[in-house]
Amino acid sequence: MIRTAQSGDLPQILKIYDRARRFMAENGNPDQWGNVFPPTALLQQDIAVGRLFVSEDADGIHAAFAFIVGDDPAYATIGDGAWLSDAPYGTIHRLASDGRTHGVLDAVVAFCAARQPHLRIDTHADNAIMQHLILKNGFTRCGIVRTVEDGTPRIAYERL
Repeated sequence: MIRTAQSGDLPQILKIYDRARRFMAENGNPDQWGNVFPPTALLQQDIAVGRLFVSEDADGIHAAFAFIVGDDPAYATIGDGAWLSDAPYGTIHRLASDGRTHGVLDAVVAFCAARQPHLRIDTHADNAIMQHLILKNGFTRCGIVRTVEDGTPRIAYERL
């Protein structure tokens, strides 16, 4: 089940992001989130405006992600390619899992597509696992965008 995150979920969400950072570092992607991304203040803001979601079952919360409908400033300019459409879209950001369940991205994409069928997502060039899962979920690689936080490049994908 996917639901909107609540402030009381934050301790578990922080553990999930900590585990995800460690997993990325252990699998050749130490730079995407470093040691502190996403910062607690950003997650609190995401919760406050209702754009942070969690995936849970009877055993607890297993994943967290932000879903933002509307223009994403990081996607205003794309290099080495082009977006497939300029129509309104939703963006999946900051997806992290505790590693205890499978098919997390599949469930997240289905959840988001039910709310906004035109989706965008991005990931770091070193995140081979996520690149594979994004393509498996019907996204097309469109080019390179730069993060708002620090301007680092990300591979951008779109699904119509």
